[in-house]
Amino acid sequence: MTSRQVAFLGFGILVLVPAVFFLVRSDDAIINTPPKNQRVVVFGDSLVEGVGATTEKKNFVSLVSEQLHLEIVNKGKSGDTTEGALSRVDEVLAGGPGVVVILLGGNDVIRRIPKKETFANLSTIIERVEQSGAAVVLLGVRGGILGDGYEKDYHALAKKYHTAYVPNILEGLIGDARYMYDGIHPNDQGYAIIANRVAEVLWEVLL
Repeated sequence: MTSRQVAFLGFGILVLVPAVFFLVRSDDAIINTPPKNQRVVVFGDSLVEGVGATTEKKNFVSLVSEQLHLEIVNKGKSGDTTEGALSRVDEVLAGGPGVVVILLGGNDVIRRIPKKETFANLSTIIERVEQSGAAVVLLGVRGGILGDGYEKDYHALAKKYHTAYVPNILEGLIGDARYMYDGIHPNDQGYAIIANRVAEVLWEVLL
């Protein structure tokens, strides 16, 4: 048994109950699974890049890579909106990944980009990724300070395109100084929590 298989087995035991819950609540099979390979790219903005982490090894992408003993390419770009990300899709798909994790939308909220435009861009990005043969793991973000104006839209997007989905990746972190570097970005402790949430779902997709 390889070290990666051992890591997957160990991680599976740790998340067995949550994983079963995820599978039960999934309405449909995820498109392009099992993936064509185990090359993973995480595509997004400063949350993917890891702004707020003390070192590169403490961002959530690096932490997930360590947990799953899997090389993961970080395509995070600070300040990226969904429109800006559209211009980078070819770059993300250049290596022929089997899974693309998408975390975008937060900067659209900050810049008050119309929600219709945000989700049209996300739809195009997901379509491009799935057309390449890769599976998608969609990560949601909160769409507002007083209320979450994005939750239903992310859920609908995940259902429409049959993606894996983690709702509101910053749930329980924003506003808690124990987990946040500033008002938007997590600290090392916050990124560790995000890594656990993402690793659980990514592990299911990779099986």
